[in-house]
Amino acid sequence: MNQRKRKGLSRHLVEAILEGDAARVKAVLRAGADPERGDSEGTTPLYMASVNGEAEIARLLLAAGISPNTESRGLGSEGTPLCAAACWGHTETVRELLAHGADPNLREDHGTGWSPLDWAKNGPHPETADLLTAAGATHPGGTT
Repeated sequence: MNQRKRKGLSRHLVEAILEGDAARVKAVLRAGADPERGDSEGTTPLYMASVNGEAEIARLLLAAGISPNTESRGLGSEGTPLCAAACWGHTETVRELLAHGADPNLREDHGTGWSPLDWAKNGPHPETADLLTAAGATHPGGTT
């Protein structure tokens, strides 16, 4: 596939995610869109889906082989998908990410920022915090 077509598919993937159109996401992935390729600012597709609480789209991206722990680097959209979903209390998306191997203790900013549990507790999103704790997330200081 040539560079121009890859770029177009990536643009269509981003548009579909932002519109919450799971059927279109599925079609664009089938057409060969790279689920790991970020937008022009570096925001990853999985981060976009996670921060918007699009659990079904996150599931499609994860099934396409995207890593659940890759940090996004987009301006204002930096961080891990799990932290993004936890921050907004998107429990179903958190559940999908955890089911596909997201690390419940992975801190943002290459290990120096907040954890998913920090985000959920500061939301406050107790249901999300409980889900993360059940998945093995530890409180600051290393206790559960």
